[in-house]
Amino acid sequence: MVKEPPVAVEAKSGLNRVVGLTTGILLVAGIMIGSGAFKKIAPMAQALNHESYILLAWIVAGIITMFGAFTYAGLATMTTETGGVYEYLRIIFGDFTAFLFGWSVFTIIGSGAIAALAFVFAQSVNTLIPLPDPLFAMKDLSLGSLLHPFADSGIKILAITAILLLTWLNSRGIRKGSILNNIVTSAKLLGILLLIVAGLWYASGTAATNGPITAGPIEGAFPLGGLFGAMLSALWAYDGWANITYMTGEIKNPKRNVPLAIMGGVALAMTLYVLLNYTYMKVLPLSSLAAIGPNKIAAAEIGGIVMGRAGSVIIACLIMICTFGALNGCVISYPRVYYRMAQENAFFKKAAAIHPRHKTPYIALVISAIWSCVLVISGTFDQLTDLIILTSYLFFGFAAWGLIKMKRKGLITSRVIGYPVIPIVIILFCAGLIVNTVLNQWIASAWTLGVMLVGIPFYSYFRKKGA
Repeated sequence: MVKEPPVAVEAKSGLNRVVGLTTGILLVAGIMIGSGAFKKIAPMAQALNHESYILLAWIVAGIITMFGAFTYAGLATMTTETGGVYEYLRIIFGDFTAFLFGWSVFTIIGSGAIAALAFVFAQSVNTLIPLPDPLFAMKDLSLGSLLHPFADSGIKILAITAILLLTWLNSRGIRKGSILNNIVTSAKLLGILLLIVAGLWYASGTAATNGPITAGPIEGAFPLGGLFGAMLSALWAYDGWANITYMTGEIKNPKRNVPLAIMGGVALAMTLYVLLNYTYMKVLPLSSLAAIGPNKIAAAEIGGIVMGRAGSVIIACLIMICTFGALNGCVISYPRVYYRMAQENAFFKKAAAIHPRHKTPYIALVISAIWSCVLVISGTFDQLTDLIILTSYLFFGFAAWGLIKMKRKGLITSRVIGYPVIPIVIILFCAGLIVNTVLNQWIASAWTLGVMLVGIPFYSYFRKKGA
């Protein structure tokens, strides 16, 4: 691994530029590779009827994500300030559109991802070491029959503890959080490679193998709706690739390193995802993968088959490491959006404060932790993952449109890979994904719209307070 020089250059915002390219790539990969790589094969197998379609879903989702890297590479040339996508949208479309994005990050995208990752991390610990459930007697109490705040209390307490611990660590300097990320991400990459090698070795030496991945004719019409549904699962596993842009104010040479970090991290994750899911389908037939229940983890089932009881324990440890690493990356990155919003009078003003010694947006980190812990208590993780993808790709489409707008005005003069074809493809893809999601998951879509509308009075309040 390339050793980066410990040189800290202060950005205009007051944050220190200490994150180099190697750490940037590992941050992107570390945030992306969480729980989705181990769990999402089951719902994808239920949505699609052929192995080739599942691999296609992972590949197409990866290509779209890489296209996003090219798009943000162009947008990154506009600014070196922290905030990333929020800042791009603010420059292109104005304060209100940027606020809607930032508000969505705070209420759904960022805090929801932190809550979901913390919960899955605690679940994986519970698999290895059964946790006490001190509020078990109150588990059936609910709010509107939707929220069960006291259910799985032991898991939720550990999830909240993890969020608070990482918030404290990252408030003491981004270098500490980055070092932890590099260690954890390196461990998870090694673990996934070992799982792939062990699975393919097992499949090649047993008569129970599922056979060549392309075996069997593809019958019937192309399942476009099922493909989009499966891609929601794949896109959740890829989610987080743009988080590095939120930290632009702390990255060395950001106009060069932000795009390279995204492209390097996405390429690394995409390669591992395709190989990992190929391995799953070589060890177990599609029908068995589709039958895996919601309370089981596909990778753990595969590990148990390949390596016995020890395999299940190893996979549980690997998931624990992966989700903890992704959680750490999210705790680092999302509060930088709220920090930048506060600077622009679009969030709680105190969130713009920088720690005088550690040079971190520590108040924004605390606010992020508080709301994420509330979402952990709510227990609405399955609903949140679909809301996260729907909201993210709504603004992803806006960003691609913004790139075209700025290029046509001559305000972005640098060469953008694949322009104008790639931004147009992204816009069409995002439109198709949103329409399909609205038609098939209208309740989740209504919730997304509702959360955005709730933000409007907050926008007025923040602007008046900052005036």
